[in-house]
Amino acid sequence: MRNKRRATVERIAGAQLASMNGTMADAVGQSNRQRMVWLSLLAMPLLFPVALPGMASVVGAFCLLIAFGLFIGQPLPLPGWLAKREMNGRARMLLESMISRVINVIALFGRPRMLLLSDKPVRVVNGLMLAAAGLSMMIPVPIISFDNVLPALAIVLISWGLRLRDGLMLLGGYVVTLAAVASVILLWWGGAAAATELLALMGLTVSP
Repeated sequence: MRNKRRATVERIAGAQLASMNGTMADAVGQSNRQRMVWLSLLAMPLLFPVALPGMASVVGAFCLLIAFGLFIGQPLPLPGWLAKREMNGRARMLLESMISRVINVIALFGRPRMLLLSDKPVRVVNGLMLAAAGLSMMIPVPIISFDNVLPALAIVLISWGLRLRDGLMLLGGYVVTLAAVASVILLWWGGAAAATELLALMGLTVSP
C-alpha cells in the first residue's frame, strides 16, 4: 500500500517538475489541482534554512491567487509579472534534490481520509487558510531570519491535503497556519516593543 501511495505522489510531482523549464504560466497549468501541487513544490525550498531572494514573495503571491480561485470555485489567470517569470535556477536545483525526501514523507502519511474537509462546501475555509499562510509568508518580520518555515509548511500540508483529499493533513495545515499567523503578530509586537525601548534608552521618546 505504501509503495502504491508513493507511486501516486511521484507521478503527480513528476508531471509538475517536468514542466519546470518554461515560464510560470507554462508550468503551473490552468486547474487549481495542478496549481496546488506546483504551489507545494515551490514552497518546499523554504522549509529549509537557505537564502532564496524573492522566492517568498513569489510563493506568497501565487498562494493568494490560488486561495482566491478556491473562494470563487475557478482558477484565475496569473498576473503578467508572475506569468512571465522563469524558475530561479537555484530553486530548481533545490527542488530536484529535495523532492525525493519530501515525497517519502507525503507518501508515508498522505491518503484519502476525512473527506469532508476536502469537499467543495469547505473550499472557502481552505481558501482562507491558504490566504493566511500566503500573507504570513509575504509579510517581512523584524530581525528574525528564515521566518518562512511555518508558512511554507502550512502551504505544503494544505496543498497536498487538498490534492490527495487527506483531511488529517489539512487539519495539520490549519494548525500550522494559525501558528504562522501568531508568530508574525508576536514578532511584529516584539520588534515594536524593542524599538520603543531602544528609543527610550536613547532619549528619543516623543512626548505626548
